[in-house]
Amino acid sequence: MLISQGDARSVDADRRLACTLAAVAGALNAAAFQAVGFFSANMTGNVSALSAHLAVNDLLTAAFYLSIVAAFIGGALVSTLLINLGRRRRVHAIYAFSILVEAVLLALLGCADLWLSASLRGPVLIVGLSFLMGLQNATVTRISDARVRTTHVSGMVTDIGIELGMLVDIARGRERADAPYHTRLRLHGQTVLAFLAGGVVGVFVYRMVGGFLLIGAAGLLLALASTAILRVHRTPNAAASPSPHGAD
Repeated sequence: MLISQGDARSVDADRRLACTLAAVAGALNAAAFQAVGFFSANMTGNVSALSAHLAVNDLLTAAFYLSIVAAFIGGALVSTLLINLGRRRRVHAIYAFSILVEAVLLALLGCADLWLSASLRGPVLIVGLSFLMGLQNATVTRISDARVRTTHVSGMVTDIGIELGMLVDIARGRERADAPYHTRLRLHGQTVLAFLAGGVVGVFVYRMVGGFLLIGAAGLLLALASTAILRVHRTPNAAASPSPHGAD
């Protein structure tokens, strides 16, 4: 799932990566809102809130929303620099290493959520998760050539509407029927459902175990990244072509 890039990827690899990471993102985003009342990945809402607070001269709250947006951008920036460095040095598992970085930082954030005082826990949790969501979204966007997004739903829901519209016109004989609209519709639909299911589970689990949810999610990402890194280490040419079983 984290080796081949772009057109070398199989549809199944895109689907499994999208659903896995969207479920993690949904769980973390919903849990953060349950904990402190802010969304870590909803940049549309956060920028709107920033503008609203600026308009009424509530500069302290505006600064906090600005820090959320800046953290998301920072995560995407760090992911891009890491991936660019890895590609220049021909590190075939560089996307897996990016997810590995996310896993380590998420585990540390989970520990901070468990140990910090209540006054510090909320800001650290939201800003930290925003950084990680930016890092994850940039990684998945790069590896899939923007076919897959995992941390926010607006773009995916828009794509679902586009694909449905194209299918309607195909049924009416107004568009060609050879384009992969059904495949893309399934991918986006399954990704949104995974995000939704992850959010439901995330709220329930966070209520029971708190920051251990973040540590558990970090373990899942660690397993995902480590599997890809070990596969490249054992078969150095694994990134050259997609697996016939979609395991790339």
